[in-house]
Amino acid sequence: MTRPARAARPGAPTPRRSLLAAALALLTAGGPALAQERNLNIIRDGEIEQLLRDYTAPIFRTAGIKSSAAKVILIGDRSFNAFVANGQKIFVNAGAIMESKTPNELIGVLAHETGHIAGGHLARQRMELANAAIMSVAGMLMSAGAIAATARNRNVGTDGGGMLGTMLGPQEIVRRSLLAYQRGEEQAADIAAVKYLAATGQSARGLLATMERFQSESLFKTSSIDPYLLSHPLPRERISNLQEQVGKSASVGVQDSPALQMRHDMARAKLVGFIGNVSEISRRYPLSDATMPGRYARAISAYRFGRLNEALAQIDQLIAANPKNPWFHELKGQALLEAGRAGQAVEPLKRAVAMAPYAVPVRIMLGHAYVASNNPASTDQAISILSRAAQQEEENADAYQFLAMAYERKGNQAQAMLSAAQGLFISGKFIEARTQADRAKRLLPERSPGWLKADDILNYRPPKD
Repeated sequence: MTRPARAARPGAPTPRRSLLAAALALLTAGGPALAQERNLNIIRDGEIEQLLRDYTAPIFRTAGIKSSAAKVILIGDRSFNAFVANGQKIFVNAGAIMESKTPNELIGVLAHETGHIAGGHLARQRMELANAAIMSVAGMLMSAGAIAATARNRNVGTDGGGMLGTMLGPQEIVRRSLLAYQRGEEQAADIAAVKYLAATGQSARGLLATMERFQSESLFKTSSIDPYLLSHPLPRERISNLQEQVGKSASVGVQDSPALQMRHDMARAKLVGFIGNVSEISRRYPLSDATMPGRYARAISAYRFGRLNEALAQIDQLIAANPKNPWFHELKGQALLEAGRAGQAVEPLKRAVAMAPYAVPVRIMLGHAYVASNNPASTDQAISILSRAAQQEEENADAYQFLAMAYERKGNQAQAMLSAAQGLFISGKFIEARTQADRAKRLLPERSPGWLKADDILNYRPPKD
């Protein structure tokens, strides 16, 4: 697992759950607020990303969504949440995986978010927000005119409490209208989720279990809240609706396979090992836990907290138990690489890549190990593997950062500066990116592909939030 990734490239719309503030931003800024996705704490991990792809692939097919166009992105947030943003991206908090006891619980949440994508809720919400902005501002102007006329007639100022209430009235009406619209979206996504799960032969009990847990956690909070002020239906309402839908499904009794449950448990253990503190890890996976997930979490914990020899011994035991698991080899390579033993990290990372060639984060880590090993014979291998990774994921700043280092070792200053410029650009460091792009452009043949890329970076101006 890589450390939380750099911020995503700016320019993405806000997540689905913004309301009146986003509506007003549409009118005043000429487009959606652009700051949120760039600040997300994105985590890259080949094992968990593959698991999420396997969870969503049949659901996407059923919903008519191309898997090549949709993405599921892991966020380093401990809260139980998932949301849709930027077209066909589902963002899943680490907490949603860590607290989902079964694959079915998380798959239900992913099916719900797929319902938002298939239903076109993001596009329609943007229209609703734009209309709301116009309605809100128009209402405020009308109220302001009425207040001014009243003030003139009464020969008084315009800062009275009653007049402020008049000003706030239109905004409150618009806000409630938006919230009602969003509650309708949530109900539609629930219905769609049950349909997708039934069509793929999966139970919707997991989604129902998640709602029931939310109900028990929020029961004391919602008893005195106006339901119309909530952006989602109350849990008890959603549970009632879901129970009716789930009861009609022929696949309600389907259970997750033991193999899938194990993969889910390993992903949970991995996240706890990487995110949790020593106390939490030992509580959730005590020494008495001899299961593979328990051993996995403790090995990660040992490496994270500086007990490298202990960690390597535990990882070697995991590899001996399952030598074909690429993620155990990846973990060993990462532990060695971050301990400054890059040369020793190469072999386990090569094994991991051979077993999981689709996992771009692992290949980038191997490229990093090649560069950090300071072995001139490995430079060409680093350039080859990192160039391919950068082609597959054009917005991966790490790939370009290590590629710049490899080209520098090779003595190719033009490509080193261009790669550095691309990595800085993706990270949102536009001033530094332009500096490197300008230097690269001076060395590259005019109108060559690299020259054009450098020119694009030089001429780019970020949109104002």
